[in-house]
Amino acid sequence: MSSAAQAIRAHAVRATPGTVLTGLIGAGIGPSLSPPLHEAEARRLGLELVYTRFDLDDHDVPAAAVGPMLAAAREAGYRGLNITHPCKQVVLEHLDELSPDAAALGAVNTVVFEGGRAVGHNTDWSGFARGLRTGLPDADLGAVVVLGAGGAGAAVAHGLLTAGAGRVRVFDLDAGRAAELAGALAGRFGPGRASAGTDLGAAVGAADGLVHATPTGMAAHPGLPLPAELLRPDLWVAEVVYRPLETELVRAARALGARVLDGGRMAVFQAAEAFGLFTGAEPDATRMLDHFATLTTSPERQPADVLD
Repeated sequence: MSSAAQAIRAHAVRATPGTVLTGLIGAGIGPSLSPPLHEAEARRLGLELVYTRFDLDDHDVPAAAVGPMLAAAREAGYRGLNITHPCKQVVLEHLDELSPDAAALGAVNTVVFEGGRAVGHNTDWSGFARGLRTGLPDADLGAVVVLGAGGAGAAVAHGLLTAGAGRVRVFDLDAGRAAELAGALAGRFGPGRASAGTDLGAAVGAADGLVHATPTGMAAHPGLPLPAELLRPDLWVAEVVYRPLETELVRAARALGARVLDGGRMAVFQAAEAFGLFTGAEPDATRMLDHFATLTTSPERQPADVLD
């Protein structure tokens, strides 16, 4: 058994009986604010819940380790796990069932253990759509460029088209992956609604909005995901990265006077939906947004008790 799977078992052994065991699997997740967000909301609702990070990098294991880790969590009595980069698509082969949204997207960010079965869900797309609706309520969705065709890119593109975007142009370093995602989106939403891009400059120049959905900008992957000169004041920009909240893309777009949606709202709204799946309780998403704001203005204090 890998050290990652052993860590999952060890946390279960140490937990108080009756505690709802949850967590996050991914790479480079040390800065994640999911633990205090989930644990603080659980306390407000009178629930005993523990949310633990299981970082692939800490155990020097690849994305494929998500399979044994899920198996260990299921056997140890976990209620569920969130899944993030680079496992959102790798995890599919290790699940017994997919929700309709997860099946359509081909990506999972939330796994719930129900009756001995591992069921995959996707709360990223709805979290993004809700964040866009509340954070940029008047954004023109006529033509939108999405950077990234992985799990996050698939989710935001689905969210955009569900929200009524006219056309979505998908770009990825892997052109084949971009084409595959665009084809799947066109199959669900109709011909002409989605396509894979080839000329980023021309696409951004003709777009109303830009959504960034790659790891670039995360603490471990600093930088801009596109040339800064492609940004302009009348182009709204949405980011999925939230640690740091002020990515280089967010700063560059704001400096030009563009309307910007940082990754915080998507992070909170997808977490609220996942919390409901894990616990069966209805979280207060507005309160969780307030929790998030407190955490992001207290960078040196991240345990849940910072919210008390």
